[in-house]
Amino acid sequence: MITHPEKILFPDDGITKGELAAYYEAVAPLMLPHVRARPVTMERFPSGIGAKGFMHKSVSKGFPPWLERVDAPKKDGTVHYPLILDARSLLWVANQNCITPHVWTSRAPALYQPDICVFDLDPSKDDEPEVLRTAALAIRHLLRDLGVPSWVKTSGSKGFHIVVPLDGKAGFGEVSRFADRVAKILIARSPDTLTQEFSKVDRAGRILVDTGRNHYSATVAAAYAVRPKRGAPVSAPCTWDELERGDVAPRSFTLRTMGERVAAVGDVWSDLLEQQFSLRDAAERLQQVRD
Repeated sequence: MITHPEKILFPDDGITKGELAAYYEAVAPLMLPHVRARPVTMERFPSGIGAKGFMHKSVSKGFPPWLERVDAPKKDGTVHYPLILDARSLLWVANQNCITPHVWTSRAPALYQPDICVFDLDPSKDDEPEVLRTAALAIRHLLRDLGVPSWVKTSGSKGFHIVVPLDGKAGFGEVSRFADRVAKILIARSPDTLTQEFSKVDRAGRILVDTGRNHYSATVAAAYAVRPKRGAPVSAPCTWDELERGDVAPRSFTLRTMGERVAAVGDVWSDLLEQQFSLRDAAERLQQVRD
């Protein structure tokens, strides 16, 4: 049951908590396979996005007995992360005024073996879509040269997320080193447009190739997650053809347009779930690639 469904979460758009929950309920069949059993950090906005929200990781009280959690060690203790296993748990998360569930790149119980590798493109400017598109395609092409297919989704914010499905045999350290090496090669090829400088001051207008999502306990906005921005944009799976043609931008899809999108194309990431690639094989091939 959704409490206070009339609460306005997106004041400029009139989107209520009830509408947010209805979206997640409708998209659950597509979303669940991508988020199931991943530790969740909830980005919550009890007063709507017009006020400051907060990140909520550990659930230790006030949760129903059926909600599954996983204990993840941290430096000074343990975090009790909620897990989304079904539509009921997805709606429980939404009922916490959680607009965006952020998920790990690994799943319980294999918390230390990521099953995806993520490249997060974060542009410093919003007015250079062609440069952003070129950067995303450059990642795709380099990965393809390594024999590794990749999938892409809009971030629902400024950039794109490029994802590689893994066989779960490598640890966070191996995955992180692989992603970092790929990023360094890309930056060496396009130093005027790409960077790994996290501070915007140091980026000099370049696009950040963020590989930090591949560290232990780091998260990425879940596939099909709504983002806390005007218009309620969605981090939506898309196809490389759509991106290459310029048909999609980081905020192309919204809570109110995803119904039509899903009805037309379904889950364009469904084949990702059927793939598992050996990072170690790709890492060996990466040694042969020159900057």
